[in-house]
Amino acid sequence: MNQIPIRSTGPLDRQSVLSINQLRVQGPKTSQNIQTINEGSARRPPTPASDPRRTPVPASAPAPASAPPPAPSAPQKPAPPLLHPVQKGQKVLLSSAGGPARVKACLGWNALNAACDVDVSAFLLNASGKVLGDDWFVFYGQQRSPDGSTVFSMEPGADRESISVDFARLNSQASKIVFVLTIHEALERRLNFSMLRDAYIRILDASDDRELASFQMDEYYANVTSMMIGEIYRHNGDWKFNAIGNGVAKDLAGLCGLYGVQVV
Repeated sequence: MNQIPIRSTGPLDRQSVLSINQLRVQGPKTSQNIQTINEGSARRPPTPASDPRRTPVPASAPAPASAPPPAPSAPQKPAPPLLHPVQKGQKVLLSSAGGPARVKACLGWNALNAACDVDVSAFLLNASGKVLGDDWFVFYGQQRSPDGSTVFSMEPGADRESISVDFARLNSQASKIVFVLTIHEALERRLNFSMLRDAYIRILDASDDRELASFQMDEYYANVTSMMIGEIYRHNGDWKFNAIGNGVAKDLAGLCGLYGVQVV
């Protein structure tokens, strides 16, 4: 497996999905060791019993607790024009005979809460909906699939991150690639998709950046921490795009388990 010197400090393997980002966390996290956040509740002082023999002298009341400051807003980035938008659940043809040999999935979003650090991942799945192996998912900690077909990139332009797919190099066992948005440490820090807006995916012909299809979310729920925003899949030899827009209350480790990546 290739070791990729990015935000992780070591190679990705089945032992260390969530220990990849030591620059942003103080220790490795897994789905088994997420610490609950204790919420202390302020105790109200007991009310003294009234004395019928005299008028009670009111004590100086403590100043009311000030409301917590609003969450800091994150820098906003306007979405590029979406030229061929589709609706949730709609499927469109991307590649057939004479169609593009490579496509690029470009993704963007805006956060209402600056604590929301969003990441893009792609899971390369077989016909049974499971990854081809533990290293067959691509994200900032593992930027290239084992066959070199699927590559993660940061985007300096209109989009935030992208994942390109070369159909000619793609393993023949891969029949679907699911593109996912996750919020870093969402469970530990109680972050969720109600704190995001303007999330979209657009599929481009990688040869000339011509848009083939796009989908922008319009549903953001507080019980969602990961979003399967879209997928490309093989159907009768052709590649199609499916606008999914469905979320789950799982972190990256939970998604790995969902798609068959072994995480300890």
